[in-house]
Amino acid sequence: MRIAVTGSIATDHLMTFPGRFADQLVADQLHTVSLSFLVDTLDVRRGGVAANICFGMGQLGTTPVLVGAAGSDFAEYRAWLDRHGVDTGSVRISEVLHTARFVCTTDADHNQIGSFYTGAMSEARLIELHSVAERVGGLDLVLIGADDPEAMLRHTEECRSRAIPFAADFSQQIARMSGNDIRVLLEGATYLFSNEYEKGLIESKTGWSEEEILSRVGHRITTLGSRGVRIERTGEDAIEVGCPDEDAKVDPTGVGDAFRAGFLSGLSWGVGLERAAQLGCMLATLVIETLGTQEYTLRRAHFMERFVKAYGEEAGAEIQRHLA
Repeated sequence: MRIAVTGSIATDHLMTFPGRFADQLVADQLHTVSLSFLVDTLDVRRGGVAANICFGMGQLGTTPVLVGAAGSDFAEYRAWLDRHGVDTGSVRISEVLHTARFVCTTDADHNQIGSFYTGAMSEARLIELHSVAERVGGLDLVLIGADDPEAMLRHTEECRSRAIPFAADFSQQIARMSGNDIRVLLEGATYLFSNEYEKGLIESKTGWSEEEILSRVGHRITTLGSRGVRIERTGEDAIEVGCPDEDAKVDPTGVGDAFRAGFLSGLSWGVGLERAAQLGCMLATLVIETLGTQEYTLRRAHFMERFVKAYGEEAGAEIQRHLA
């Protein structure tokens, strides 16, 4: 399968606060919050949901097509992604804006407060998927990730008009989207990704029930944090996959992106939904053990050893054929 991933390309500024956010909140003053957290560390890392997903897919050898907009400061980042198996030929470079920035603080309980500057991402709406498809010889699936809202709508409509299967993945943008926008973006999706909280928010904003949403998408994939992932299809039993044991819990940033990278790689290999979800959970485990969204190393023998320990010899043999 030829898979394109649309969405943000950004640098992450990651900070750690040694206390708990909850201890700093006064219940009857939440309408006038004014807080500043003295942080212990600052790490500047490569990020953005589309770039993170593509990096993970590149690590697994599936050569994803990155579709997004960045600034003239993208050259070094582009070289990094190219070197790690990502096709960056469809990234639009802005002549006036910097690459987007994500600034995030994580507390001792791994809760996060973040802000996102869009920068060049606002020009993603100018990218035509038809041109991308022509360049790479066709597209079998497009993941519509968190991006400039106009770009998300345009890419979704183009996928529908050109009969290109697509996956809807609102993630960070769901907070600013209206219920109508969400309805438009998920209608007809082959896959709908969200975490458990976002799942409830989608239902609340659209006014649609779980059953109504499931009737409009092919597969609903909900990540459940440390409990793994659940995959639902109309008229079928849900598939639930747990997470491998973690060696450490260092930083949750980018864990969802890594799951998507593994899951999409599994789809490109043609393995079943359960195997794809297992692959996603294993890759996500590597990320939570690492500071930064693209700083992990996929050592294949070690990866397979942990995968077999978590999911068994049969599952391991199926994945090994492709990973090798």
